[in-house]
Amino acid sequence: MANGPGPRHERDSNTGDDTTAAGGHGMHLPVDDGQFARRENPPGSHRLTPGRRGHVPVSPETAQVFGRPAGVRGSFATDTRTDSVPQPQIAPPDPVLAEAFGRPPGSDETLQRDPLAAYGQTEDEPRPEDPWRDPESPARLTEPALSTPEAAPPTDPGPKLGVRDVLLGNRISWVALATLAVIALLIGIVGGLMGRYTAEVAAPLTTDSVELATDDSTRGDEPRSSIAGVAQSVEKSVVAIDVRASGAYATGSGFVIDKAGYILTNNHVISIAASDKNAKLEVVFFDRQRVPARIVGRDPKTDLAVLKVDNVKNPTVSVLGNSADLQIGEEVVAFGSPLGLNRTVTHGIVSALNRPVALTPDAESDTDAVIDAIQTDAAINPGNSGGPLVSAEGKVVGINTAGRLGAGGGSIGLGFAIPINDAKPIAEALIRDGKVNHPQIGVNVSSVRNERVLGAQVRNVVSGGPAERAGVRENDVITSFNNRAIESADELNVAIRTAKIGQEVPFEYWRDGRTFKGTITPASD
Repeated sequence: MANGPGPRHERDSNTGDDTTAAGGHGMHLPVDDGQFARRENPPGSHRLTPGRRGHVPVSPETAQVFGRPAGVRGSFATDTRTDSVPQPQIAPPDPVLAEAFGRPPGSDETLQRDPLAAYGQTEDEPRPEDPWRDPESPARLTEPALSTPEAAPPTDPGPKLGVRDVLLGNRISWVALATLAVIALLIGIVGGLMGRYTAEVAAPLTTDSVELATDDSTRGDEPRSSIAGVAQSVEKSVVAIDVRASGAYATGSGFVIDKAGYILTNNHVISIAASDKNAKLEVVFFDRQRVPARIVGRDPKTDLAVLKVDNVKNPTVSVLGNSADLQIGEEVVAFGSPLGLNRTVTHGIVSALNRPVALTPDAESDTDAVIDAIQTDAAINPGNSGGPLVSAEGKVVGINTAGRLGAGGGSIGLGFAIPINDAKPIAEALIRDGKVNHPQIGVNVSSVRNERVLGAQVRNVVSGGPAERAGVRENDVITSFNNRAIESADELNVAIRTAKIGQEVPFEYWRDGRTFKGTITPASD
């Protein structure tokens, strides 16, 4: 077969088909002279050999799309761009950071394995060194397996170990052992002797030979202080009052004012018994004798009441004094049963006189009064109410009625008592009539305090009453009554109740910037 410029036709002797070589109407193959060696086809083969014709022409459109740019021969163009921007240089790491985060000396370039990465995984057991016991060992010729050694025949038991062998391992002689025992015995004896000597020398903590000394000499029953003398002279006339009703309970104090068994106390102490006929009212004397009591009369407007007990022989009667003679700073003693603790005595002084104190009604009492109180720092607590306030001479000068209590409920040194001069006529009226009539002037007032006036301002006037007849009008401010300065409504109420019914008294009042004087005659309520 020879090369030629035109197509070549060969006839297959077996099939009679025509085979078209390169350059004919068959497949076009590029030919490059010198790149392919000529090779004879074996007999009966139809394999084609490359010809020497050139490439088939490429259209300009195809060359424009898939051709290389001008001046490029290889697969990729050489990057001829120059960049004037300086490239970043990697500086050597800081020695501190390199020491903290670098690999330790001698380690490879791989990352260190996390020590916790193998948590929960079981490591492969090491293979046995004996190839005969390793099922994965390859077959090979080697020494035969060792035979199992036979057990050695038993031997006779040796001698038994002694104390020296067990304790000291037979490393010390009997002489040395005896010496150590003697030394230990001597140490024990010396230690015992020293312990006994120390125990005998040190003083014991307990003993049965000590007897506390006491003074058995008697001092008699004479009072050893002025307060003790007052307490001994008054305590037998003071009683505790116990009121028990359904769902209610009250305690207070009182004192005997007459041998017939009359007892003076506060109205708020026995208000529960007065409102509940089934309530039990009892009086407890100093000797703990408990006696039933009855209400003779009570006055909610002055917070006073009188009780009576029967079948009590020769009760001790209190001595009444004169409260008008009291002086601020004078010593007084308060008797009563504070918090139910009967026969209690507290001591103090008179800290103020003529102190108006309002007593308002509550759930347990209907008392609605304003008292002209004696102020004292003798402790007065709940349960002292109704008990006597006694002077240093042992005379009753007041009736313990109220007290200011602290945050914890105890006395803070502000107690108030009704003067005995105010209580005496009320008690006499209750014993005589069972009731009391009070003076009144027919006005309702309230306290006023401003830059122009200070006193009790009249809110309304009862038609035809003493105030209207005296020329008092609404909004007048009463500044004086019965020669007593009035600075509040409570002071006016006290001044009116201390006046006498039907007895004319002077008063002053303020109206439209002017002060007027007049007289007024209180009437019975």
